[in-house]
Formats: sequence, structure tokens, C-alpha cells
Amino acid sequence: MSQVSDIPRASAEAAQAALTAIQKYAENPSAFLALNADNEVFIGDGGELVAYREAGRFFIQFGGVFGPQDRQTAVLREFRKYARDRKRTIAGIQLQRADAELYAAEGFVLNQVGSSYSVHLPEFTLRGSRFMKLRNKISRARRGGLDVQEVSFAEYRDSIERIDSAWLRGKGRHVKEIEFLVGEIGGPVQRHRRLFLGRIDGCPVAYISYSPAHGSRSGWLHDLSRRLPDAGPGVMEAINATALETFSREKAEWLHFGFTPFTGLDASHELASSSALTGKFLRFLAEKGESVYPAASQLAYKEKWGPQLVLPEYLAFEGGASLRAVWHILRVTKSI
Repeated sequence: MSQVSDIPRASAEAAQAALTAIQKYAENPSAFLALNADNEVFIGDGGELVAYREAGRFFIQFGGVFGPQDRQTAVLREFRKYARDRKRTIAGIQLQRADAELYAAEGFVLNQVGSSYSVHLPEFTLRGSRFMKLRNKISRARRGGLDVQEVSFAEYRDSIERIDSAWLRGKGRHVKEIEFLVGEIGGPVQRHRRLFLGRIDGCPVAYISYSPAHGSRSGWLHDLSRRLPDAGPGVMEAINATALETFSREKAEWLHFGFTPFTGLDASHELASSSALTGKFLRFLAEKGESVYPAASQLAYKEKWGPQLVLPEYLAFEGGASLRAVWHILRVTKSI
């Protein structure tokens, strides 16, 4: 029988089922974000996972159905019935192409909402003129005394919280920390993440948290990253370079930089079931929406690492496209 619960109050059985579904079936490199603490989870009869949050009359679903391919359609139909019984409509975000095609076949309307970016580690090198500016930034940070090490979150919890608080203050008092489309740190699945910390003269100044990525492009997801406002240039690049070198030595295949909304939009990526009005609205946000979501700065950081793989990701609308659903997605992610 299907189970429904939110992550903080999930039974041990449901929480383990959600984690197992990600480890066994997830192709989306950002899938580990489905285990964020404020998410609710729908567990199918065979242990499949649907992660979502409630916003108004919508269930905002994250990713597709995390389960074997031959069960995804059935579980989606079960979840739709669950939503319908509660008078809720499903709107999905961060569906990959295969998910989008499955949802389109079930009558959803799909639009590309952004792209994800990934580096294939066996092919990666910082040599060459293309990466000269990046190498210089990394060298400058290291010459400035930056020391980067992989650390335990439990040991550095207080330092991480101080960096987070300073980072948010530096963004301005009206800025909220974006959720749902980024991961978190701490909680029951922290043991699966990895944390790289930068220190200057022994003082923690910045960190990057990496989440595991499973599936055919397994590796690590460059997830949550924070720094003190006065940490200096090149600090984040130097931390990521250290992590990248570590993962390469361990023979990891991919470093994923994750999803950025409103980037890489291309008419050739749209499905036949796309909405022209929603597509126009998303392109408007891509051109004018930096105050809604800092896409340009995120994209610039990701592109400086020369990602070899750029994939479209999609919004899905049950019962037709809706700008109201887009609005609720922006609200539930705290993008506005």
C-alpha cells in the first residue's frame, strides 16, 4: 500500500524507502534533493518515490518518479489519484527529458524551464588557455593563505552556521534563502554528503557541500555553497578545484553543477505538448528575471569549468499550462 509522509516525520521505513529509491533508480543528478527535510514523500507499492511540496491548490513535484521504468507510469497514476482525492493539481519541476516524455504521454503539458550542467571528470583538465583566468583565481586564493580540506559537518557545525548567517546578511535583509532547487546540510542523510571547507589562518571562510549522484552518470553534485562576504576572490573556485581533484583521484565519473532555471532555453527542446504562453513567460524571465532568480551569476560560475554536458530540464502541468502554477513554483522555492 502506498505511503505518504513528510521527511522530518517519516517513519524509519518510509525514510529508508525514499533513500533506496534515489540510490537504485535516480537518473537525475539532482535527485538527492528529493530528500530535503521540508519535502513530502509518496512511496509507491514497490518502494518507488515521488517527492513534492504543497503550495495552494498545487502539489509541486520535484523531478519525476524515482522507480524502475516499467513502474513509473503506474506510480504517476497512483500519485495523480492521491492528489485528485485531495483536490490538488500536480505541477512538476526539474523533470529530465525521459521524465518529460512520460508525463506528456499521460496528458501533462511540458515546457523547458532551464538546463543542467556537468563535467566528465576523466576528460577534465585545467590546462590550456581556456582556463587561464580560472587557474589565476585559484592560485591567487591559495597564495592568500587559503587551505582547503574535506571535513566532518558535525565537527564544524558552528562554523558552517556562522558562514551561512554572514552570507545571508551580505545578500541583504530582504533576501530569502532559495529552497527546493538546492540541497541542504545536516539531517539524517548528511552521512551521504561530503563537505569541503576553506580556511584562512585557521578561520573557516567558505564551504561547498556535495551530494551523491546515482544512475548512468554517477558521481557528485556541486550543491550548497556559501562564503563570508570578505573571503576574497577565487575562494569558491579553489574549494571546488580541490574537491574535483579528490573526486578524480577516486575515479568518480561526473561532477554535476546541477540545474539553473531560465538558462539554455531553446525551441528545439520543447515537446509537442508545450505551452506557447508559458514558454514566452519563461523566456521573459530568462531575459529580465535576474531579480527573481540569480541565473546569470550561477551560469557564469558553471560555464567557467567547461561543462561537456548540458541537458534541458522541464516544468510539467497537469490539466494544462498555468502561469499560476509557475507562480506557486517560484513561491515554494522562495525565488520571489
